[in-house]
Amino acid sequence: MTTRILTGITTTGTPHLGNYAGAIRPAIEASRQSNVDSFYFLADYHALIKCDDPLRIQRSRLEIAATWLAGGLDVERATFYRQSDIPEIPELTWLLTCVAGKGLLNRAHAYKASVDKNVDAGEDPDAGVTMGLFSYPVLMAADILMFNAHKVPVGRDQIQHVEMARDIGQRFNHLFGKGSDLFVLPEAVIEESVATLPGLDGRKMSKSYDNTIPLFSSPKQLKDAIARIVTDSRLPGEPKDPGASHLFTLYSAFATPAQTQAFRAHLLGGLGWGEAKQQLFALLDSELGGARDRYHQFMERPADLEDILQAGAAKARKVATPFLEQLREAVGLRSFRTQVGSTGEARKKAGKASRFVSFREQDGTFRFRLLSAEGEQLLLSRPFADGKSAGAVTKALQEAEVDLRANGAGFELWLDDTCVADSPAFTDDASRDAAMSAVREALRPQA
Repeated sequence: MTTRILTGITTTGTPHLGNYAGAIRPAIEASRQSNVDSFYFLADYHALIKCDDPLRIQRSRLEIAATWLAGGLDVERATFYRQSDIPEIPELTWLLTCVAGKGLLNRAHAYKASVDKNVDAGEDPDAGVTMGLFSYPVLMAADILMFNAHKVPVGRDQIQHVEMARDIGQRFNHLFGKGSDLFVLPEAVIEESVATLPGLDGRKMSKSYDNTIPLFSSPKQLKDAIARIVTDSRLPGEPKDPGASHLFTLYSAFATPAQTQAFRAHLLGGLGWGEAKQQLFALLDSELGGARDRYHQFMERPADLEDILQAGAAKARKVATPFLEQLREAVGLRSFRTQVGSTGEARKKAGKASRFVSFREQDGTFRFRLLSAEGEQLLLSRPFADGKSAGAVTKALQEAEVDLRANGAGFELWLDDTCVADSPAFTDDASRDAAMSAVREALRPQA
């Protein structure tokens, strides 16, 4: 079974070593696995919660996009996009907001921290708290649930948000799933050894603390930053405690096991802090030098980055658009062309058999849906140039032998060697196979 992995970075600053080691590097490595379907994005809607400087946000979007690509992300294998290029995400955010409990959001760490800070200062508990900050977990849930991610690599401070996404998704499934899960319930994934890197002062490396080491700074800037790492007062020749050394933690995040073991031994043997920092610089400069060159090449060609992100958005929307249509159907936001089974004669007619429903898109193309007797969408067609072509295909499907072909988390309907329709994505192969059986039954000629 293919595992879908999703992660993103908020675009409010320049990427640093903590971002790279804790999220970007493990995500890129995971995307190279044959059984993984990767979705990686620039969380620029999230940035608006934290930053009101448009130039900073724009610069950060550019820097973070260049960082992922310089780090080796293969956009042919992974889906790489900007959050703001997917209009289905804010719409899903509203659908989820309507089922998310305020009590759940009250417990979000970021909101509670703001309230506690205000109370300690003697201010109104909600002073300065925007609805963006308060409902941040719902937007993050939409990011995750939109693409039915199985695993979400995050830092420890974000585990709660993945758990809240599970709670919200589970509530939505219960209300609208009709016995089947619309959303996959995600799991948080942490790489224990590098989940949280210390900054220059020993606290978690964070832009908020102004203690970061920029990822692709010049060699001189990198050396100067490493020189500012706080160490204890032990002199050269005195044994150092690797377990209490922030410098050793940083070294371990980028070194091989053999290098780490040797560095530990040198510290225990009395290696001076100045020499230890020089070894850390040599390691990082060697590890990041090639990526640094690629990064600056991308930064000099922003139009190329735009093309890559637009292609990624189109790829992501091939998943998001039909899935959101399914969710709209589930909550009752249905086209009036779809016969709604409510009560009386309408319910009897809707319950007789599955049916095709044709409609026109805003771009002028035509599509059809195959709906079950209960009104559930089984298939959504590819676009057709005109209604006559779409009608001819629906007629042919009712007469031809059904040709369904599994494709990842969903399946396709083929007619005369042409794919004419796609299913929604399913949580597992068993659900997909059951849906394929339902489509075969639906397209079986009626007696």
